[in-house]
Amino acid sequence: MKKVYGSAAEALDGLLFDGMFIAAGGFGLSGIPELLLQAIKEAGTKDLTFASNNAGVDDFGIGILLQTKQVKKMISSYVGENKEFMRQYLGGELELEFNPQGTLAERMRAGGCGIPGFYTKTGVGTQIADGKEHKDFNGETFIMETGLFADVSIVKAWKADTTGNLLFRKTARNFNPPAAMCGKVCVVEVEEIVEPGQLDPDNIHLPGVYVHRIIQGDHEKRIEQRTTRPRPAA
Repeated sequence: MKKVYGSAAEALDGLLFDGMFIAAGGFGLSGIPELLLQAIKEAGTKDLTFASNNAGVDDFGIGILLQTKQVKKMISSYVGENKEFMRQYLGGELELEFNPQGTLAERMRAGGCGIPGFYTKTGVGTQIADGKEHKDFNGETFIMETGLFADVSIVKAWKADTTGNLLFRKTARNFNPPAAMCGKVCVVEVEEIVEPGQLDPDNIHLPGVYVHRIIQGDHEKRIEQRTTRPRPAA
């Protein structure tokens, strides 16, 4: 089965349609699938629902799709540094389903494991719990959360072999593994593709069974907020 494709547009060919649900990895600007997001923008696919921790910044990450009004709904934990995200939400132009970060990650992981729902204590007694099933276990109240099942997952990894086994690098691992798991089709962009056997099996972060299409590309790797201090005198 062919998994390696020549470009982001080629890897997404036949997968995109208006109104679809996409799970995207990344946290802030760390580990975001920037090449695949750019290809979605260029394809013009609209009325999209994204499950992602946040939406990047105004001109990078999912933010570029907010600028073009291609996103209908965000399932997120954090509005972040994206002023357009905030403006559209407060202006009633964008639907937003807030999820605590751990709940969002577990909803993705649960979907990837075929689990339709689970109970969590996170959010009990807050607006997060409104309209959700409550149940007591051992004298404590929990709320029901549902697994997420996306039409397509788009993620960023450090290395892949041609069968789809993935390695993530440091904090760029973040939401990428659970996001990859919950899509019917998972498309991955990586910095390097190697042959089978070149990755240590004990170090694999996500097995290739979850991965359907891979591209290799160059990445900008922006820093969301740069904090510096004056250089001390010699």
